[in-house]
Amino acid sequence: MHLAINAYFWNRPNTGSGQYTRQLVYHLDRLVRDLEITLIYPQLSGQHIPQDVPPDVNIKCLPLSAGHLGKVYFEQITFPRACRNIGADIAHVPYWGSPLQSPVPLVVTVHDVTTLIVREYRREINARLYNALVSASAKAAGHIITDSQASKRDIVNHLAVLEQNVTVIYLAASSAYKPQQELLVDMTILKKYDLPDFYVLYLGGYEIHKNVTTLLMAYTYVAQALGQDYPLVLAGRKPQEASNRYPDYEGLINKLDLEDHILWAGYIDEEDKPAVYRAASSFAFVSRNEGFGLPPLEAMSCGVPVVTSNCSSLPEVIGDAGFTLDPDDERQIAGSIIATIVQEDLAANLRQKGLAQAANFSWEKTATETLMVYDQLVGQ
Repeated sequence: MHLAINAYFWNRPNTGSGQYTRQLVYHLDRLVRDLEITLIYPQLSGQHIPQDVPPDVNIKCLPLSAGHLGKVYFEQITFPRACRNIGADIAHVPYWGSPLQSPVPLVVTVHDVTTLIVREYRREINARLYNALVSASAKAAGHIITDSQASKRDIVNHLAVLEQNVTVIYLAASSAYKPQQELLVDMTILKKYDLPDFYVLYLGGYEIHKNVTTLLMAYTYVAQALGQDYPLVLAGRKPQEASNRYPDYEGLINKLDLEDHILWAGYIDEEDKPAVYRAASSFAFVSRNEGFGLPPLEAMSCGVPVVTSNCSSLPEVIGDAGFTLDPDDERQIAGSIIATIVQEDLAANLRQKGLAQAANFSWEKTATETLMVYDQLVGQ
């Protein structure tokens, strides 16, 4: 079988789609001997070729025009044309951006439909047009893969596709996320980001659906109980300015009088994330919409107690290994964070349960179940 993969996000391993694409290719290449893989990579003038590609995976670089229209042209015209030219048996677009028509059987991974659900993301005309395009193209695909049962329900309801055309395949954390500390290395990484000895961690995006504003409001109660001993570390790219997508975080922090209790760590290099997780006393992630929720799984894999939401996919990922709470109940969120810090027996129990729950997810399983979808679609 010859598999063509849209590699638009390959050189962006700091994104969820980039991580997914890389891990899927790595494990398919390692597990399946009779599978030929070709990455169809859109390359801007002067841009690097795909990095860290396994030696026996083919690469086909094609020119990409800058801007949103260039991306759409690659998805709708360049990628399907390349699939035909290389003689692929099946094509996979590992993010929500598949072509309306494909010359070969087509699989698309729709991680979530947050841009359809959250009204703030539908205000701009370009966003509405792109949502309409990718919604139509997903319905035209041979099969849809998604990350959770919650996302499958959303896809069936919002895209009006048949349940049997959508398969749930869970993601996993990289093997780098583990509880064993490398003491000197971890200390160097913590010093690199100027992190304190004790802290509560949030690591993720700052779009409005991530619900960081409620986490900040909850932290007013944590600050009252614990003082400045356990600051909230906000890791990830800080929004440059407030907008429909991004709240005014600095304004809210000042309004809540939390300046002495919040630390902005900024962007964390991918290889540094395990150490930043491991050093945290608790991980708080109260997002309202997640296709899967990789950060809580990474935290559990590192042996960190997790406080998260009881909505979308997060209960599927966490199970009974952490606190799953109403994302609007700031008092309950605060109480759970405090409990993971002051109740040592509870924290130890959550660490043990979290490691056991995280062990249920593996990229080997993800790759194997994805291959079954390929085989089924090609067989049809």
